[in-house]
Amino acid sequence: MQRYFIEEVKDETAIITGDNFHHIVRVMRMKLDDQVYLVTPDERTAIAGISELGEDFVRLTVLSWKSESTELPIDITIASGLPKGDKLELITQKGTELGAKHFVSFPAKRSISKWDGKKAKKKVERLDKIALEAAEQSHRSFVPKFQHVESFQVLIQSLADYDYVVVAYEESAKEGETAALATVFNQMKPGESMLAIFGPEGGFSVEEIDKLEANKALKVGLGPRILRTETAPFYFLAAASYAFELS
Repeated sequence: MQRYFIEEVKDETAIITGDNFHHIVRVMRMKLDDQVYLVTPDERTAIAGISELGEDFVRLTVLSWKSESTELPIDITIASGLPKGDKLELITQKGTELGAKHFVSFPAKRSISKWDGKKAKKKVERLDKIALEAAEQSHRSFVPKFQHVESFQVLIQSLADYDYVVVAYEESAKEGETAALATVFNQMKPGESMLAIFGPEGGFSVEEIDKLEANKALKVGLGPRILRTETAPFYFLAAASYAFELS
């Protein structure tokens, strides 16, 4: 069944307009009594049937509420040093499918890509749309949001907002470090938050790593192989899924 994120369900009824109305009527060509999933802002999921098809709206009636959750039990924010090209689109799409709660981009010292204010606004709007579509496809109960911060210092200032902060550092992997990430996952409890920081193609400078460590970030290795900037977040999220959902 199709899944739609909506603003509210009132008295077991939902009214859908706009893009979702167009998708239901014009794209999917649904009819009366066809069923869909509806997801509310408080992450509740309902099975609802179409009870009325108007000229510019669809009315749906809730048939039942689902009790199980598809969300990771911990909140993971993926922070990426601005990479080249459309890599952030891939990170956002697949990261959403793998359970990330939020995404952040920032200009790192070795970032080649540069975003000014106007470009950043358009990029964020597109990435938010990609996250929405990926959340619908993967049956998430939450739509991640994308944020671009204007400087590395702004990112540093945000570290205090998280229960745990880790930075994927290739030098740790080269040195054979294997236990830090598993140790952090073992310490975390459901509902706690983690910021996972990844560098651009050229990695982090020593000065950036020093600043991160000075602000409670823990360096972690991601196995013996050196991963691309767009691959590392997927490795990390898959490891989190194994630690909290499969083991």
